Amino acid sequence: MADEKSRTSGEVPRPEQKGPILPTTNPEAEKAQPPKAAIHPAFYVATWIALSSSVILFNKWILDTLEFRYPVILTTYHLSFATVATQLMARYTSLLDGRKSVKMTGRVYLRAIVPIGVFFSLSLICGNLTYLYLSVAFIQMIKATTPVAVLLSSWAMGLAPPNIRQLLNVSAIVVGVMIASFGEIKFVWIGFLYQLGGLMFEAIRLNLVQALLSSAEYKMDPLVSLYYFAPICAAMNGVVALLWEVPKVSMAEVYHVGLFTFFLNGLCAFLLNVSVVFLIGKTSAVIMTLCGVLKDVMLVVASMIIWGTPVSGLQAFGYSIALAGMVYYKLGFDALKGYAGEASRQWAEFGATRPALRKVVVIGAVLLFVFVLFGGLAPTYAPDYDPSQYIAGAAEKFGVSS
Repeated sequence: MADEKSRTSGEVPRPEQKGPILPTTNPEAEKAQPPKAAIHPAFYVATWIALSSSVILFNKWILDTLEFRYPVILTTYHLSFATVATQLMARYTSLLDGRKSVKMTGRVYLRAIVPIGVFFSLSLICGNLTYLYLSVAFIQMIKATTPVAVLLSSWAMGLAPPNIRQLLNVSAIVVGVMIASFGEIKFVWIGFLYQLGGLMFEAIRLNLVQALLSSAEYKMDPLVSLYYFAPICAAMNGVVALLWEVPKVSMAEVYHVGLFTFFLNGLCAFLLNVSVVFLIGKTSAVIMTLCGVLKDVMLVVASMIIWGTPVSGLQAFGYSIALAGMVYYKLGFDALKGYAGEASRQWAEFGATRPALRKVVVIGAVLLFVFVLFGGLAPTYAPDYDPSQYIAGAAEKFGVSS
């Protein structure tokens, strides 16, 4: 019988190493690295909302409040500012390095970029002309129909086959805007038609851009697009301005607005395009859609506060329908169902952890809704009410001179 193999413990004494013992880890790597400064996506969202709202309010203030009634000149200035700024950025920064991957030739520029620039220019002209006739609040309500215009123009241009289901999905937007239009107190047909024209030109431009960007050779971010579109738009608007508005404008009107005010206006419009570039990639399409809705609502409220724009209850009701229809069209039922479930869960957790604060939020929301509803209805039902005559009559009864 063979001798049994004896097992020994693994604890075998190791021979002592001669010389310095090398470390198994890098002590420098074990040191806590300082956290890299990262900007929260909420900052980019807030910046985009602030700049987008500021450009609209700024243009309305210059064209209407300061009575510089030359929208084509203002649009030409914006595009000239963007042309100079993008040329400088292309030379001295890396923000426009994306243009190096675009295979741009003279033939492509004439056949693709120039038509897009023409419709972009027309949409800007019509959009700024609208500020002379309509309130910011009503303009934002009409703009809710942009998805409808894009859908219909894509069918007319043969870029997409007609789809009845999509048409039914956007029908709520049309119905809501129609209700809001019936409730508009200061409705002006010429302004309404300008806005519809601007929407159609913008829809055609968006479809042309989508067709251009469908090729991997012409992928462009908004800033690179502005680099190519701004010069042709500025040239076209400049020709229209020379024939239409330049003979009527005076330097006194320019100085009334102020050169520094014009500079800030152009800078604000250009920074809006820069903010869009930084925003892309930081947030999802869902967040962009919801932030756009929030921006539109904030603009309506800002118009009511700054210019005292009356918004009737019927208008608020119609606009709510239009916004809900727009969100449904862009996100879809399944996505909305998922977000609603998540929101319900978060709201329930919030109520369980802070029940008192949740009650305060609910009461505040109800009070705000009642205030907005009756505040909007008041101008409709009592537009000519003037309490001064009643105060004067009461003072006369008590022998008090008013």
